[in-house]
Amino acid sequence: MYKYNANNVKISAILLLGGIYFMANRLVTLCTCQWADLELDELCKLAKDMGYEGVELACWGNNVDINKALKDDSYVKYILDTLKKYDLKCKALATHIIGQCVGDAPDIRLNNFAPAELANDAKAIRAWGIDMMKKAALVAHKLGVKIITGFTGSPIWKYLYSFPQTTEQMVEEGFDEIVRLWTPILDEFKKYDVKFALEVHPGEIAFDYYSTQKLLSKFKDRPEFGLNFDPSHLIWQGITPHIFLNDFIDRVYHVHMKDAAVTLDGRSGILGSHIDFGDLRRGWNFRSLGHGQVNFEEIIRVLNMHGYDGPLSVEWEDSGMDRIMGATEAAAFVKRVDFKPSTIKFDEAIAN
Repeated sequence: MYKYNANNVKISAILLLGGIYFMANRLVTLCTCQWADLELDELCKLAKDMGYEGVELACWGNNVDINKALKDDSYVKYILDTLKKYDLKCKALATHIIGQCVGDAPDIRLNNFAPAELANDAKAIRAWGIDMMKKAALVAHKLGVKIITGFTGSPIWKYLYSFPQTTEQMVEEGFDEIVRLWTPILDEFKKYDVKFALEVHPGEIAFDYYSTQKLLSKFKDRPEFGLNFDPSHLIWQGITPHIFLNDFIDRVYHVHMKDAAVTLDGRSGILGSHIDFGDLRRGWNFRSLGHGQVNFEEIIRVLNMHGYDGPLSVEWEDSGMDRIMGATEAAAFVKRVDFKPSTIKFDEAIAN
C-alpha cells in the first residue's frame, strides 16, 4: 500500500523535473473540486504540504458551504483563519456543479448536484442553481475573492450531433436562453464586483473555439462574464490551447493547469465510447501535469505577453495515479514551467 510522505514526494517530484526547483512567477493554487471530501482544515494542511500557495475552493462537499457563510460570520472567519493558519491565499471560488444546474436541460444526473429533496424536479433544481449562484457572489465578497469559476450548463448540448436535425434557430434559442438565465446572476456579480469565469468544457453552452466566440458576443456588454482557461478540454478536440488563449485573453479571468493525452489507436474513438475515465481503451484521458500532451510553455509565453498575473490553479484529474503523489508532483511542475517575462531585449548588450 502506498504511504504518503510529503517530504519524500516533494523530493521525488523535484528530481523528476530535473533536480532544480524554480520559483514560480504566479501564485500556484489547488482547485479543490476533486478534494471536496476533505474537511477544510485537513484540505488546507494537505495543500500546503503538497507545495501549494493557495486554493480555489469548491462550494460544495466539505469545503465551503454557501448558505452557512451567508448566515454565520463566524464561519466566514473560520475559513479566513484556516487559510491564514496554513499561509494559503484564496483567489477564486469554484461553483461548477451549482452553475450546471442553471442552464442544463432537464437531466436526472443533476440529482447528484442539487439537494436530495429537489430530486427529479427540474424547475426546482434550476431555481436552486440560480439562487445559489447569486448567493455565491456575496460569499465571495465576504471572503475578499474576486473570481468565481464554474459552468453555465447548456439546454442544447444534447443537440451536439445534428441527428435528428438541429436547426440554426434551435441553437440560437439555446444561447439566448443562457443569456436570459444568467443575466440576473451577473447583476449580482456586478453588484459585488465579482467576475464569473466559465470553464469552456463539453456539456456547456461554450465547449470549443467557435461556441466560445458566439457566447462572448452574446455577453459582450457584460464584463462580469469571462473565461476560466483550461487546456485539457481543448486539446482532445483538436484545438490548440495557446491559440485559444491568445485569441480570448481579454476575457480570461482565471487559468487552470490541467493535462490530457490523446491515445487513438485505431479502435478507440474521440467521443470516449461510454467508457469511464482512466480506462486505457478510451481515445483520450485526463493526465496529471506533465504526463499528457499540453504544451504549457506556449501557454506561459502567451500569459506573459498579455500580462496575466492571476493564479495558475492545478485541477488534478488522473484516474490512473494516486492523487496525493500526482498533485504534489503537479505543484512542482507548475513552479518549474512558469517563468517571468524578460525585462530587456536579449541583443541589447551587443548593440552599438
